[in-house]
Amino acid sequence: MSNDVTSTDGGASTAPPTRRRRALWVAGVAGLTGVVGLAALGGVAARNDKPKSDQVSDAQPSTNRQTVSDDGGADKGGAKDDGGQDDEWSGDDWSGFDDRSGEDGKDRKDGKDGKDGKDGKHDEKDRTKQVPCDSDKLIQAITFANNEDGGVLELARGCTYTLTRNQDGNGLPVITEHITLKGEHTTIGREATADYFRILNVGAGGHLTLKGLSIRGGQTLQSPITADPATVWAPYSVQVRSTVAAPPAAAAPAAKPATATAAGAKPAAATAAATAAKPATKATAKAAPAKASAKQAAKAAPAKPAATATKAATAKPVAAAAKPVGAGTAVVPLVEQPGFTDGAGVLVQPGGRAEILDSELLYNQSGGNGGGLANFGSTRLSKTTVAHNTAFFFGGGIFNAGLLQVDESKIKDNTGIIGGGGISNGAARIFTEEVDGGSVWVHKSEVTDNETLGFGGGVLDVEGTTTLHQTTVSDNTAVLDGGGVAVADSQLTLKDATVVKNSAARSGGGLAVTNDSVATIENSRINDNTAGFSGAGLFNEESVTTLRDSEVSGNRAVGPFGRGGGILNTEGGEVTLHRTKVAHNFSTLEPGGIFNSIGGTVTLDDESAVTANRPTNCFNVLDCFA
Repeated sequence: MSNDVTSTDGGASTAPPTRRRRALWVAGVAGLTGVVGLAALGGVAARNDKPKSDQVSDAQPSTNRQTVSDDGGADKGGAKDDGGQDDEWSGDDWSGFDDRSGEDGKDRKDGKDGKDGKDGKHDEKDRTKQVPCDSDKLIQAITFANNEDGGVLELARGCTYTLTRNQDGNGLPVITEHITLKGEHTTIGREATADYFRILNVGAGGHLTLKGLSIRGGQTLQSPITADPATVWAPYSVQVRSTVAAPPAAAAPAAKPATATAAGAKPAAATAAATAAKPATKATAKAAPAKASAKQAAKAAPAKPAATATKAATAKPVAAAAKPVGAGTAVVPLVEQPGFTDGAGVLVQPGGRAEILDSELLYNQSGGNGGGLANFGSTRLSKTTVAHNTAFFFGGGIFNAGLLQVDESKIKDNTGIIGGGGISNGAARIFTEEVDGGSVWVHKSEVTDNETLGFGGGVLDVEGTTTLHQTTVSDNTAVLDGGGVAVADSQLTLKDATVVKNSAARSGGGLAVTNDSVATIENSRINDNTAGFSGAGLFNEESVTTLRDSEVSGNRAVGPFGRGGGILNTEGGEVTLHRTKVAHNFSTLEPGGIFNSIGGTVTLDDESAVTANRPTNCFNVLDCFA
């Protein structure tokens, strides 16, 4: 079998969008108290229920399904193109997907797909190859396409390509060119008893398009070190920090060997350069006191000694394959790098690009971040279901540190153990530095029935930018904060969105906005969410939140000390309501509507109403009738 794809020689990594970055003094969590054994939680991922999808069904197709492995199998001809056309992406140009020229090799101007400017359709026909229902031949076809400037591979209809072997942790060759994989009721999956590996990996300069495929069963090895979600979240929340003992300083874990790269790259020079540059650049920059505000430094003062002791000696897992060969040792990385275990279904490295259309990412399990998908480049999901995936750290369904667009898709029934059950945009510090979130735009989609032991049952953002537009976030669960959505040091926009029937055991059943975040909520509903302590609808801590033409209704803070059923604003926080209704919310202790802590600011305009909340409407809110 020829699949020598250990190098991802591509162009320079694309720079992330401009976004706020703040230095956070945070403590390492080696030697944590209240440790949660992740190995004991493995059963969370073992679910028997099947996702319901109107795109590509989990049930048997109308034709007989073929199942083969890469040890050999049925050799039947692939199905012809189903002729389906992509719907035009609705919305403004965003995340680099406004140029439609990249699809299926049409109208490419770089000479690779256009045959020196000839008609794109004619070129696609010339470059299309049908792949029989044989996993070895699929591997060979991808290898050939990488060597021949890309191609369109039509996979056999109703076939299951079962992968039993891997190279450097990847079940299929790393994508380094523009390659399209088309299928119809077609599955690419890992054999259940095989060694752990992800299914697909898109390297720097690679562009993968998936159509009509189910990617399932990928699994990467989980870390033997455990972490307590409350301790991880403590640096981002005063409320959590007050209940968690400061962890003792501990020796930093050894850096990953240079050979353990996300793409299994062999270039030693690039690996060494990345390893040498990391501690002297990003780690130093993030620790610079000059870049931290006085407020942030004061908040994190107890954690500062441990953070200082560990950060200088800790190196983030390096994905050297995503770094261009020959990069100088003094180059400062412009983007985040994936860990070796990130992305069990699909990993998109910095400088890589993926479009996942009319497909499924199912039953994948990551030992790090991103059960179904880990994106560090640019990725678009359209009319796709991401379901029943697990991540032992962040992003049960999807993890993002690049540019991510999700439209007309379903993110459901995923589990992120530490945070971000459905989608995690960035990650809090656990054993290494935090990973800053990128940009996430979710449009006309559903984020439902996801869960986490930590924060952000549906969506989590850590130092990134997230927009939820015409999107429903419902029935998600967080043991700590933010049953529906949790953001820390981030920018959040909800427009024409619905956050409903989510729950958090502590605070922010619907939304938890913390740690100097800025949230804008327009024409949206925050209804029927539940919290065990406070802020069942909205919990705003040391952040600025603005609601316009929105509704906060029917939320319940049900714990014995629950208060602020609709909104709870802490000291130092600011909440402004324009033409917004806060009604029919409930809490155990008064008020049921809006609780504003001493030192916080809540402003109502003349067209806003706070009414019919129980036991009372407001506390410490000017112009609000209690």
